[in-house]
Amino acid sequence: MESMLNKLKSTVTKVTADVTSAVMGNPVTREFEVGRHIASGGPGMCWRIYNGTKKSTKQEVAVFVFDKKMIDKYQKFDKDQIIDSLKKGVQQLTRLRHPRLLTVQHPLEESRDCLAFCTEPVFASLSNVLGQWDNLPSPVPTDIKEYKLYDVETKYGLLQISEGLSFLHSGVKMVHGNLCTANIILNKSGAWKIMGFDFSISSLNPSDAQPKYTCKEWEPNLPPLCLPNPEYLAPEYILSVSCDSASDMYSLGVVMHAVFNEGKSVFQVNKHDIFKSFSRQLDQLSNISPALLNKIPEEVRDHVKMLLSITPNVRPDADQMTKIPFFDDVGAVTLQYFDSLFQRDNLQKSQFYKGLPKVLPKLPKRVVVYRILPALMSEFVNPDMVPFVLPNVLLIAEECTKEEYVRLILPDLTPVFKQQEPVQASNMILLIFLQKMDLLLTKTPAEDIKNSVLPMVYRSLEAPSIQIQELCLNIIPTFANLIDYPSMKNSLIPRIKSACLQTSSLAVRVNSLVCLGKILEYLDKWFVIDDVLPFLQQIPSREPAVLMGILGIYKCTFSHKKLGIPKEHLATKILPHLVSVSIDNNLNLNQFNSFMAVIREMLSRMEAEHKTKLEQLHVMQEQQRSLNISGHGNHSEESKSTPGSGNQIDDIFGGTGVNGKENGPSAQAPQPNRMSLTLEEKQRLAKEQEQAAKLRNQQPLAPQSVKPAPASKQAKDLTSCLLNNMTSLNSLSLANSPRPGPVHGSTISAFPSPAPSPMMGSMGATVSNGFSPAMGYQAAGLGMRPPGPGLYGGMATTTSTPNFGALAQSQGPRGQAGKAPDLSALDNLFTSNKPKVSLNQMGPVPGTNTPWLNQFSSAQTTQTAQGVPLGMGGAPSGFGMQANPFFSPQNFSQPSPAPNMNQTGLKQSASVNNDLKDLFG
Repeated sequence: MESMLNKLKSTVTKVTADVTSAVMGNPVTREFEVGRHIASGGPGMCWRIYNGTKKSTKQEVAVFVFDKKMIDKYQKFDKDQIIDSLKKGVQQLTRLRHPRLLTVQHPLEESRDCLAFCTEPVFASLSNVLGQWDNLPSPVPTDIKEYKLYDVETKYGLLQISEGLSFLHSGVKMVHGNLCTANIILNKSGAWKIMGFDFSISSLNPSDAQPKYTCKEWEPNLPPLCLPNPEYLAPEYILSVSCDSASDMYSLGVVMHAVFNEGKSVFQVNKHDIFKSFSRQLDQLSNISPALLNKIPEEVRDHVKMLLSITPNVRPDADQMTKIPFFDDVGAVTLQYFDSLFQRDNLQKSQFYKGLPKVLPKLPKRVVVYRILPALMSEFVNPDMVPFVLPNVLLIAEECTKEEYVRLILPDLTPVFKQQEPVQASNMILLIFLQKMDLLLTKTPAEDIKNSVLPMVYRSLEAPSIQIQELCLNIIPTFANLIDYPSMKNSLIPRIKSACLQTSSLAVRVNSLVCLGKILEYLDKWFVIDDVLPFLQQIPSREPAVLMGILGIYKCTFSHKKLGIPKEHLATKILPHLVSVSIDNNLNLNQFNSFMAVIREMLSRMEAEHKTKLEQLHVMQEQQRSLNISGHGNHSEESKSTPGSGNQIDDIFGGTGVNGKENGPSAQAPQPNRMSLTLEEKQRLAKEQEQAAKLRNQQPLAPQSVKPAPASKQAKDLTSCLLNNMTSLNSLSLANSPRPGPVHGSTISAFPSPAPSPMMGSMGATVSNGFSPAMGYQAAGLGMRPPGPGLYGGMATTTSTPNFGALAQSQGPRGQAGKAPDLSALDNLFTSNKPKVSLNQMGPVPGTNTPWLNQFSSAQTTQTAQGVPLGMGGAPSGFGMQANPFFSPQNFSQPSPAPNMNQTGLKQSASVNNDLKDLFG
């Protein structure tokens, strides 16, 4: 790698040194920057050609340099002869001005080391192109090595040389004297130019009809640079020391032969014995064999044979050669017309430009880009011609690469984007650009699109011409994918909306809607919903085409996978607008049916989405219920028939459940979820079941006779009696279903479910005061303290029944069952002047029906079996607002359930319900 870098560095250093040494000290370097060595040409290929730029204007030029070191081997006299000959040729070229002659930009300058002058930009000499690479840089430039002439280039190049000779012979009465491939230069546009006037001969009598020329005798002893190229000289120049314009025509014949024969001349000349060589050549020319001209095209072969005739009078003159059929090629004629455009008026130019698109595809790209395109670009300075030139320029741009487009076309095209005068031409330019918008957006850099192309599109949408607006609206969807999103959102869409609202043309309004519908897929969903759809309701007209356009946008947005319309927008904005528009009197039956089909589709999707949402919400609520209520066993028949809080909600709202289905006998109660329990939870559950079994095995309470105790004896422990009685009452519920231990600090559920949940089994289920643990009420020691703040401020506790049966379980340390505390001090609360009566004596007598006791025992049994605490009116006390009569007074008007027998043989009493009925009517 390092060796390659060193080699490259040495090569660059060598080239720089060569350039520096070649032109150092030459006055040309004061005004021009000398660049890379690109070609060679001139007599004997002695001129090195460099590219360069003018320092003041940055104009591109070619710098011709003759290094005097090339002639160090000659004597001073010969050196002077060579220098004088070269100077003469450049000075003569500088004085002559013609399109077919190489244009000199800066005259010849001489320094101690070199001669130099500047010309128009040059590609190479014809000799370089044909394979003669003398005095070229090493390695040979790739563009020269791979250059191949196209037929149209060859034909038009030879035509140009013929025209140049015609100018010399007829215009200035001059014979070139050394016309050869080395003295024919191809400029950067590909045009063939004549140089090398070192041996030119002017007429002695320029004013006479028959000019007379004198030539010098051939001197073999002179250096080759002091003599013309003998291989291209006419025989009479050597043999008879005479020449005229026909001598140049012979040289043209040899050039034509060389072009079609890879640079080889007709005969090889022995420069040491030139006279003998020309005598032999004269014999061969007298009878030219067909094999000599077999590579020359047949349509010009006879003319080349005439040019090579030994008789000057037989040779066609330059003017005649320009008119031969060989040059009547459409490409050559087109290129010739471009070279003479400055002589045409606008009408002739416009006719020519109209037919040019048919010719351009037949020409090689190199010819079009480097020969025709510059001529077209030069017409942009004429505003009236731009509409005729622009289609051809854009046609050429399609064949160019992006790099060529940016480098060769865009700089001259940018001012045309902004052209607004004259108005008629400006409108035509807009139409042309709009038709080629995909090309412009594909090949133009993003910055230039933003600064030049899109402003032209915006100007088209705001143009007063309806035709331009329609065309712009029709074309925008074809290149919408090439416009960046911010420009579309902030500039393009607002102008389309403005055109739709402000125009008086129905066609523009409809096209605006169609355009919007087609570019919806390139927009953001919320931008469409927030900006585009509300705009549809602002459109004032109600023509059927407009209404169908509105319907189309709604339908596209609704059915598009990326966009879509949320059901909230459908329900509140879209459907009301569509329904109101659908009954417009201007719509026919088919159009009305189209509206109704879209409306039905929207309704169906809205219904499906919302129903799905509600179903999902219901599932989530059911899952929440199952998490809030714990249960680990099968429900008894009594608990299944007992209404829970969810059923009470259904009763309040007319027997319809949350999920919208009627609750009937066939409705199945939700099954509790079963989850694995931890070891601690299993231990606690086993202990509870064991305790419940013990309670079930106890003997029922037996009535005891009341015997007044003597005053002197110790008073009976009333607290123990109370606890024992309450324990026996609680055994009624514990015999039916297990009751988990209390949990403190739970939170209330918005919708408590009647189904128990295994999750709650791990947390503890019903607290000791009879409330559900999910209700958020804090368990108190006796169940009689005011609860903490709940969901509704503790309203539900007004009708709640304390569960005294769990008192014994909740008094131990940390909520565990333990020894009953000594509460004998409570007996002091019952002291009076009458003899003391124990609580046992107040207990129910077996066989009697006590409504008050039935009320509590039946409610206690029912609520415990279901797992949800009920209030005094038979309603669940844990469901805040439904348990509060001020929120749901209809609860109290419900008929009380018929009395039935529970497991203890006690009937339920409706005395509390009757009292509430009397209270609330």
